[in-house]
Amino acid sequence: MAVSLELVKELRARTGAGMMDCKGALEEAGGDLDRAIELLRKRGLAQAAKRAGRAATQGLVDAYIHGGGTLGVLVEVNCETDFVARTDEFRQLVRDLALQIAARDPRYVRREDVPEAELEREREIARAQLAQQLQGKPPAAVERAVEGKLGKWLEEVVLLEQPFIRDESKKVRDRIAEVVARTGENIVVRRFARFKLGEAGE
Repeated sequence: MAVSLELVKELRARTGAGMMDCKGALEEAGGDLDRAIELLRKRGLAQAAKRAGRAATQGLVDAYIHGGGTLGVLVEVNCETDFVARTDEFRQLVRDLALQIAARDPRYVRREDVPEAELEREREIARAQLAQQLQGKPPAAVERAVEGKLGKWLEEVVLLEQPFIRDESKKVRDRIAEVVARTGENIVVRRFARFKLGEAGE
């Protein structure tokens, strides 16, 4: 189906995708703008992983202070270009991440940052907690239950694994992937610090 240039431009403005991608999505969606957006998002999110290896050296450091100065967060989020760093969408993502850190108090950015010794300690705690209810179960079932409990713990302490505070149907990493899809750039949470009045530093 032939689609108008105006429709292609509107889709491009709403998604940030390339002209040919927009044209192709509209043709596939039979001119339905919402369906074309969904198609682009699906493709974009699939491409987010491919962008993960690209250097991200631009970005923003943002600060969020809450509760009359009793809680503060500093977060650094990187992207590939200064152009994307200045966009409202990127700035909103960084602000959302600062709010997430303030509200959910993660300890690590990603799973890979959790020390192996701490993971093993949490596995042992999970085994001890599950010992009675899993008595007599096959070892494979016990390990599955332990890994399930470990996964729940990681959702609490790892920023990218946490449910996103503005939409708990997705994780923080999904929210970032959406912005990656729309900007076409790799986006990396580099580091963060959370300060609560009266808490001892590590």
